[in-house]
Amino acid sequence: MASHKLEALQAAIELALGEKVTQSTLALDELTITCKAENLLEVATLLRDHEAVAFTQCIDLCGVDYSAYREGLWDGQRYAVVYHLLSLEHNWRLRLRVFAPDDDFPLLPSVVDIWNAANWYEREAFDLYGIVFEGHPDLRRLLTDYGFVGHPFRKDFPVSGHVEMRYDPTQQRVIYQPVTIEPREIVPRIIREEKYGG
Repeated sequence: MASHKLEALQAAIELALGEKVTQSTLALDELTITCKAENLLEVATLLRDHEAVAFTQCIDLCGVDYSAYREGLWDGQRYAVVYHLLSLEHNWRLRLRVFAPDDDFPLLPSVVDIWNAANWYEREAFDLYGIVFEGHPDLRRLLTDYGFVGHPFRKDFPVSGHVEMRYDPTQQRVIYQPVTIEPREIVPRIIREEKYGG
């Protein structure tokens, strides 16, 4: 039953978007489509407004760093944004994936004017991955401090970070200083069955 519904959705997507979809994948009872960054706003508008699909809600949006994907064998663009869409009218979901064309400065158009729920999700992807959303009304950090250096969900971000923040009682303010935590390996203690309880 679920596969028949997904095939109907895939056919409706092909009817609504045609060649604007560069890839369409049915896997694990979900449909994922991919489009080019330059077509994102047109594709998003068609997905929302075309009566055959009617994806009126963006229920989630997340950034992805593919640099370590498939153990570093990935041969495509590094950064992508994945939009999770919901059609209440047709009771189906869709995953839309768009790759940022420039790995050094990942830039995509904002979809806030199409789905206003994307506002904070885009801010989160900007904060954690450094993906810039052109046309966003207030693109600034959401989860990290304004003075935070880097983007912590990037695969090349150091595990311990660059700086740490603490309150200095003598200066009576928050200060930043280089990380002072010494990296260490934690080796789990193994309890052998023959010595257990003895």
